[in-house]
Amino acid sequence: MLIELPYKVGDNVSFKLSSGEEIVARLEAEDSKTYTVRKPMVLIANQQGLGLAPFMFSVSPDGKFVLQANSVSCVAKTEAEIGKQYTA
Repeated sequence: MLIELPYKVGDNVSFKLSSGEEIVARLEAEDSKTYTVRKPMVLIANQQGLGLAPFMFSVSPDGKFVLQANSVSCVAKTEAEIGKQYTA
């Protein structure tokens, strides 16, 4: 039986927010109250299938962002095919 290792700092991780949005980002740090991520991208559906777009348009996409843990419903290591689309 293959056991999947949980995500770790430096991994591409997917967050499902309580608002319903799904974000892919590089995990920089985490604690019990926050997740610090770099270059968050929101998952979108387009004519070719799934794609990624900037999470916020009014700030530099390459900065670090802090997500409040209480606004995150779920977090997991990003699936390999989606991870290939993500460039951090």
